[in-house]
Amino acid sequence: MRVLFGGLAAIALVVGGFFVIRAQQQDDDLAAIAPPPPEPEDAELPIADPGTMRGPAPPEATELTREERRFARYDRNRDGIITREELLASRTKAFKALDKDGNNLLTFEEWAAATSERFAAADADGNGRLSAPEFATTKPKRPVSRCKC
Repeated sequence: MRVLFGGLAAIALVVGGFFVIRAQQQDDDLAAIAPPPPEPEDAELPIADPGTMRGPAPPEATELTREERRFARYDRNRDGIITREELLASRTKAFKALDKDGNNLLTFEEWAAATSERFAAADADGNGRLSAPEFATTKPKRPVSRCKC
């Protein structure tokens, strides 16, 4: 048992010594960095002609990332927060289109009617089956952005 503890203590001393030496080397490296030269106090700054003075260049406009654009579509009032109402507003139009009787309730019959109408519109050859090209026509169309940003 004494041998085990002695071995662990020796390892701890070696590791501790390594860290002490490494810290001293880093301090020496930092001390070797020269500070910037002091600016002369009596140097006068050149005065520019007011007609040629210009301010700093405007910052470059960055293009929004895909996620930022997606977030902005839902954040209707542009306050940086998406509320439940803002998130569900995009679904309201689709819900109203399915709710044929306008009672704000979607029954299975209304859902099934819309689905069967969509199937019938996609089944171009009328055989009761959708081929891959026919099925591709059922893909929801992406809304066109009205933002002219």
